[in-house]
Amino acid sequence: MISIELSRRFKRIVQEAGREEEVSATLSPVLDGFGKPPAHTGLAIRKLSQHLYECRTGLAWRPIFEAHKGVLTFDFAGDYDEVQNFLRGRR
Repeated sequence: MISIELSRRFKRIVQEAGREEEVSATLSPVLDGFGKPPAHTGLAIRKLSQHLYECRTGLAWRPIFEAHKGVLTFDFAGDYDEVQNFLRGRR
């Protein structure tokens, strides 16, 4: 069984952006569909690197999460440019 964890940073970003309902509505389908590649397309789950993925809550906003055995850890979210800056900082 897979569980979801939300980092403090992720919670703060979501709250400051006022996207709590949008993100909450996305987490359950991601949890149910993760690991089932046909569902990934419908959920807009995209692999970014070895354990790093993104999904979309809308056209312009992307939560980023790490997938490890049994847990999806959401740590960052933002628009396209913010995500690109986040990814550059991880390299």
